[in-house]
Amino acid sequence: MEPAPPRLPREKAGAWQWARTAGTQRALLDAAREVFVEQGFAHASIADVVQRAGSSVGSLYHHFGGKSELFIALWQEHQTAHEEAASKAVAQAKRAGVTDPFELFSAGARAFLEGSWQRRDLAMLFFGGDSPPGFEVMKRHRGHQWISQNDSLLRLSGSSFDRLYTSILTSLIGEGAREVAAASSRRQANKVIEAVIEYVRRLMAGGPWKPPAAVASSARG
Repeated sequence: MEPAPPRLPREKAGAWQWARTAGTQRALLDAAREVFVEQGFAHASIADVVQRAGSSVGSLYHHFGGKSELFIALWQEHQTAHEEAASKAVAQAKRAGVTDPFELFSAGARAFLEGSWQRRDLAMLFFGGDSPPGFEVMKRHRGHQWISQNDSLLRLSGSSFDRLYTSILTSLIGEGAREVAAASSRRQANKVIEAVIEYVRRLMAGGPWKPPAAVASSARG
């Protein structure tokens, strides 16, 4: 008899298993990205995804649960990349001594818009409307969270007027991201990014609007 193969130490075996699992998930996500972008969500098939990933239907269901979950996992990755890039840009600006709200907001916005160009295939997929049930509700919920984060960044009071102001600025970035992703070239994308930042500057020039009664009350105080 041949000697039995050596057993891996427990920690090494666990690390190997994790690496294999992570590799399988990555292959499925990358394949799903290609198939969804090429065919759209509705027409994409699980068979096409697993064939391109070199995996199996059972593995896909084990790791993600189905086609809808794959789509949502891709979107969550896309959003996380946006958030990390924007947060990093704002943090770098703060470390450099920047305190002006416009400059901080613009730093985060620019990083967000750059990500829309870098991952423009995904951006257009998620803007397209061909998505699983419930996805638009998830997007709206994430949009509300993004508004709250911008409220904090801009150090606003949280009043309905300030929240409207932040909503307008946040929506501007979102629409700008769509135009960046749809740009025909890097040069065109750069022009759109600069236009968005200029619109942000104009909107922020006077700060959030205050109703006359609130202005009068503030003056008396």
